[in-house]
Amino acid sequence: MSQEITLARPYARAVFGIARDARAFVPWSQALAFSARVAADPRVRPLLGHPEFADAEAVALLSADSVPDDFAGFLALLAGNGRLALLPEVAALFEELRADAEQVVRATVTSATELPVAELEAIRGALKRRFGRDVEVQTAVDAALIGGAVISAGDVVIDGSLRGKLSRLQSALSQ
Repeated sequence: MSQEITLARPYARAVFGIARDARAFVPWSQALAFSARVAADPRVRPLLGHPEFADAEAVALLSADSVPDDFAGFLALLAGNGRLALLPEVAALFEELRADAEQVVRATVTSATELPVAELEAIRGALKRRFGRDVEVQTAVDAALIGGAVISAGDVVIDGSLRGKLSRLQSALSQ
């Protein structure tokens, strides 16, 4: 996994530079997301490196209907270097660079049950104060948490779940 990220990083930075200069983050994000989903498909992945599958066919398969002008050239470059399988990593790294440039923190709130909108807004406000940036919140439900929530934003993980508290209590009691 780390090797794929290392290989994908220069491509993501290059695409980010192109999108930034063109002020076209949204179209590039959409195009990369589409191509990454297609490239990650288990039915498509074996085709991407197959010698009988031409680069032009791969580019056509991975391109959405409306993409930035340079996108087909970017895919052709990846195809020529045998790196089309890296598209999911390139897309993820691009989104990290974009979030950093737009001063946005992406956070995931995983809770035992669906959280009310008011609670999510309170969490968003607290994270905005903590990070000093706008916050985009995604939610997930994991009944195994029993209660509470786990918030992950970048490298920060805040475990306020009942399962986490019980685990910490068990660890403290065993010592």
